[in-house]
Amino acid sequence: MTTLKPGSMLLGTTRPAELRAWYIKALAPESTGEGAIDLGGFLLVIDGRDDVRPHNDEPGRMILNFHVDDFDVVEARLDAAGAEWISVEDRAKGRFGTFADPDGNYLQIIEWKKDA
Repeated sequence: MTTLKPGSMLLGTTRPAELRAWYIKALAPESTGEGAIDLGGFLLVIDGRDDVRPHNDEPGRMILNFHVDDFDVVEARLDAAGAEWISVEDRAKGRFGTFADPDGNYLQIIEWKKDA
């Protein structure tokens, strides 16, 4: 059986326009148009929902990771977008930065060490 490949993620929110604008500014500034946000071939679909709370009360339950080549450059871009940093840590295998979107969902950037 073939391993499934993730293609997209649905992110439900009470404020889709605001969250979509934040994700474009923080993660995909070259994104244009409506619809899904292309994150390097993985699509992020942001949908207005009335069955979710305005703020995620359990943000550590699922964390979307982004592997980056230059942590400092991406950290500066996220700072400019107003990312709320939860932690930035140097670990044995690399540098990890956990941040939250405006709804409180956790995301993470990771710059792996070359020998990891």
